[in-house]
Order: sequence, then C-alpha cells, then structure tokens
Amino acid sequence: MSTTPDPAASPSALQRLREELPQLNPGNRRIAEAILADPLAAGDSSITALAESAETFPGAVSRFARKLGYAGFPALRAAIALDNGRAAQSGWERDIGTAITPADSPGDVLDILAGTAARALRDAAAVIDQAQVERAADAITAAERVHLHGEWGDSIAVRELYLRLQRIGVAVWCHESGPRTLDLVSRTFTERDVVLVLNRSGKDRTALELLRSAERAGATTIAVHGVPGSALEQAADIPLYTGIRNGTVWTQHFAGRASDTLLTSMLWLLVAQRRSADPTMRFVDDGTLQPHTPAAPHRDHS
Repeated sequence: MSTTPDPAASPSALQRLREELPQLNPGNRRIAEAILADPLAAGDSSITALAESAETFPGAVSRFARKLGYAGFPALRAAIALDNGRAAQSGWERDIGTAITPADSPGDVLDILAGTAARALRDAAAVIDQAQVERAADAITAAERVHLHGEWGDSIAVRELYLRLQRIGVAVWCHESGPRTLDLVSRTFTERDVVLVLNRSGKDRTALELLRSAERAGATTIAVHGVPGSALEQAADIPLYTGIRNGTVWTQHFAGRASDTLLTSMLWLLVAQRRSADPTMRFVDDGTLQPHTPAAPHRDHS
C-alpha cells in the first residue's frame, strides 16, 4: 500500500522527478516535464490543468503520483509546493541571510538594519589601525595627484571619498572603468601620485593590477579591504582593514559598507585637518578649502 512520503525525510519531489525523468515512459515523461517546466504553477495547479499541459488525462496524472509513492495528485502537489517554498527560502537565505526573514515587519527590518550598522561601527572602531589611516592621510595630503578605484558596491564609499577630497581642493580622480581604461590611466602614474583602491574581497584582479602598476611607477599605494592577509593587503604600501570582514550575504555586506564609510570618512577628515593647517589654504563661504594668499601689509606713505 502506497503512503505519502514524509516531507521532512523524503528527497525533494522536484529532484526525484529530475532523477527519474530518463527512465519514464513517454506519457509520464510529459507529466514530469510539465511540472519541471513551471514548478510554481504545478504547485498550485488542478489535476485537470496539469493533465492538459502534459497532453494526457487526469487519471494518468493520479497514477503517476502514486508511482512516485504519493497517495495521489494532491499529495504530490503539496510536495511540489513545499519544494517551491524551500527553494524560495534557500534563495532568500543565500542572498540576504538569516538576520532578516520574509515575515519580518517593516519595524523589525528597520531595527535589525540599525542594530547591524551600530554593531559594525562599534566593532570597526575597535579594530581600525589609526596609525595606518594617519599614514594614508599624510600621503594623500602630500600627493600631487590622487587616484581612487572601486567597482560595484565598493564604489559607493570611494565615490563619496572622491567628492569629499575634491571639495577640499585635492587633485583627485575616481576611476570606475574597465581594465583597458585603467591600463591607460596606470601609464600616467608617477612617484608623486597616490593610488587608493577599495575592494572588500581583497582579491579583485583589476584592483591588484592597478596597485602593481602604481608600485612600478613609484606611486604610494593604499588598499582599503575586508580580508586581513589578503593579496590586496600584501600588495599595498598602506593597507587599511575596515574592521569588518567581507561577507557572503547582503546583511553582512551592509555591515561591511558601514565600516567602509567609517574608514574613508575618517581618512578625508584627517586630510582636511592637514590641509586646513596649511597657511596657504583657507575655508571659504561655500565650505570648500581654497588656496589663500595673505594680503600684503598696508604701508602708510603719508
């Protein structure tokens, strides 16, 4: 007598269909192919609709379900729906993680995000090497030109750093183009330049090659990263670990981005402090830092 398989103990219904497909007769194969072609629809379909899509009869669908070990089509359909739910949950967990679930309310989501960012900032502040950030600030302040690079999510903090440095008068460029453009840019590097890359994984080939090109030109290299001991860290003159390790799911990336912004914000503020201390520079009414030439002393010729 056939019994409905225990969903928790039995293999995935969809996986069983894929495995048995080559051995099925033509009629059963059409049913299996109709299910596998659109599992979401099959998990919510009537036996008549599925039979029509497989060009067969409802009775054939019932017999096929029993052949697979289910009590009938309703039990098979429930197993398919369970698989669909598992796949959706697995995809969510693989992409977003388990800190936030699809059932969380907007208030829960906000609290979790705020807590994640707060913990990331606290943890990063305890780990960031302040002396290394000061070295990087000194190098940028003294540089003739500063080149920044970051791709995809890494470009967020880099782009803000670019705008902030530009606002205080640093000769800075932000490069987000592909390898060919970066190769052309790298040919202009000199020993008076600083090249800063941000790559959380610490292994991006483009970022690594840019640092190596800068090193060959004698430029000072800075690497902002999320993996201690990574290839990027070892390739830079001044490696800057953000204090939060590179993650595998979105909520971990969110924490990492918070640490990126913390470190790069600290970096530009230290540069701003150094430039504001320069007697030839001053902040003007629009908040930018501009060259300042002291007025010549007034002479009374009377």
